[in-house]
Amino acid sequence: MSNFVTETLKYFKMKKNFATILFITALISSVTSCKDKAKEAATKAAEEVEEIVNSDIYALNKDGSTIEWKGFKPTGSHNGTISIERGVLDLADGKIIGVSFLIDMTSIAVTDIPADDECNAKLAGRLTSADFFDVEKYPSASFTVTGLEDDDGKMTLSGNLSLKEVKNNVTFPVTVSNENDVITVSSEAFTIDRTKWNVQYGSKSIFDNLGDKFINDDIELKIMVKAAKS
Repeated sequence: MSNFVTETLKYFKMKKNFATILFITALISSVTSCKDKAKEAATKAAEEVEEIVNSDIYALNKDGSTIEWKGFKPTGSHNGTISIERGVLDLADGKIIGVSFLIDMTSIAVTDIPADDECNAKLAGRLTSADFFDVEKYPSASFTVTGLEDDDGKMTLSGNLSLKEVKNNVTFPVTVSNENDVITVSSEAFTIDRTKWNVQYGSKSIFDNLGDKFINDDIELKIMVKAAKS
């Protein structure tokens, strides 16, 4: 066999092995990504909120309450925070019967890019623009609890999330603690489909000509609220 044929066979064998490695790497990455992805919150039409009477009112601590967010695209992800402006938590017989709070959408911050990097301000500006959350027109969002269930120690919270004047009811797991009369409600990480709140920019489920320039519909959220008796 000539040297030319031998080298040619080696070349194609190397290409085949390389392609196999790329495929396996992509498969592992895909499986890992699916495994690490938070579960989407059950979402349905907004529910009626029952009037609360004869409850102990706890005021939310603004400094101790926050929302963490994470957004995804094919090339990676970004994360940050949103501040909770104010809110109240209602207790009756030691049990939470209501939570409502106002979200300051103008406070959207990016935390995975250094604050002095111009890309930080660029991304924050894009998120607050009319392309995404349009905070000039919709400076606030809100969340009002419609139910809290304890199933053998596993708690789930349901509530109406109002964003850009669109309201849907979402359900996700939480933990509740009470230390020195300070109540903390913390959610597990969960995702919502932003298009259900009319945040459509870069969504391949809305636009069919984006190629690989799309932005994932799912936004990961993690909520923590702290409240003390008024």
